[in-house]
Amino acid sequence: MDKFNSEGYVDRTAQSALARVEAEERKNAWPVVYVCSAYRGNERVNVLRARQYCRFVVSKKRVPIAPHLLFPQFVTEATERGLAMKMDCLLLRRCDEVWAFGEITEGMAMEIEMAADEGKRVRYFTRDLKEVTKV
Repeated sequence: MDKFNSEGYVDRTAQSALARVEAEERKNAWPVVYVCSAYRGNERVNVLRARQYCRFVVSKKRVPIAPHLLFPQFVTEATERGLAMKMDCLLLRRCDEVWAFGEITEGMAMEIEMAADEGKRVRYFTRDLKEVTKV
């Protein structure tokens, strides 16, 4: 919807209607959650857990972002960990919340600290998806 009429003047009616539509869209938007969970160690098991955590996030009407499910498709953990962490940080900054699952690893602790520095809400869950004050 254009905010100008056919003569080029600002059309307040159209602007107002557009603002209402955008406000309604924001109200109904699902927050984006950064899924913070272990990757290193038993990668196969940790990937399965991360998928379970993402499904849990969706069940709470939120959009999960789990970089450790995406980046291994094209980034080699052993040789490009710095690159992966940089991309993790960029995604984390764009998320609304951070949900940490399971025992906190060194990498997770860095992500949680960054989330706190960014003023993001951090929620903690056990591997069994029970929310706790802190793991």
